[in-house]
Amino acid sequence: MLRVVPRALRLPRPWRPFRARGCASDGAAGSPEIQVRALAGPDQGISEILMNRPRARNALGNVLVSELLDALARLREERQVRVLIFRSGVKGVFCAGADLKEREQMSEAEVGVFVQRLRGLMDDIASSAVMGLIETTRGLLPGAGGTQRLPRCLGVALAKELIFTGRRLSGEQAHSLGLVNHAVAQNEEGDAAYHRARELAREILPQAPIAVRLGKVAIDRGIEVDIASGMAIEGICYAQNIPTRDRLEGMAAFREKRPPRFVGE
Repeated sequence: MLRVVPRALRLPRPWRPFRARGCASDGAAGSPEIQVRALAGPDQGISEILMNRPRARNALGNVLVSELLDALARLREERQVRVLIFRSGVKGVFCAGADLKEREQMSEAEVGVFVQRLRGLMDDIASSAVMGLIETTRGLLPGAGGTQRLPRCLGVALAKELIFTGRRLSGEQAHSLGLVNHAVAQNEEGDAAYHRARELAREILPQAPIAVRLGKVAIDRGIEVDIASGMAIEGICYAQNIPTRDRLEGMAAFREKRPPRFVGE
């Protein structure tokens, strides 16, 4: 997952709400905390997820997590979605991490279930571990995968330092450590990072969707195993791409010296 900081602030319309079922919100009654928008025109194929829980600074509570899981499940079934951008509707913040006020009211069993769902969510969006780091300052161990993802990003020594101290990082610090891909100077509108994210999305958009998806699988699965096993995973992914129409289209476009027209088949 490509990451840009600071996060987007000002948001155009229209947005489509995704409502979770079987959850009670501690925010405004009936107000969706997750909204989805599909872009149009030359950006068709890019969708955006808006996190909008201002009272809790987008903290990951039951409702937000449920709505986000619901949105991701639905978007996964939409073939036209090629690139997904996560945005914040709360000025000056992306996500405050776990909702510790809500968690304080949970039983031990409820906490276990919630953390398991949160861990699955983090796997779904291939997120970094930064959101879980601040928990150590409140007597908690990162439980959504932070102790596993951060060492894989930064190495064991630096991961221990950040987790043990509970240190908060600025965007520039996160960039210098390699936790985010880009850090941009903020503009007057407060949406500089969003524009950079859109630029990246537009670079990805014209690429062959199946090849991008299989490349993601090969990287994500391969990084967890030894190099020989990783090569085998890459080989399996490569073999799945060989019979696709997009691969043939790419070869034809190269031969005919024209832009390829990929269809995701």
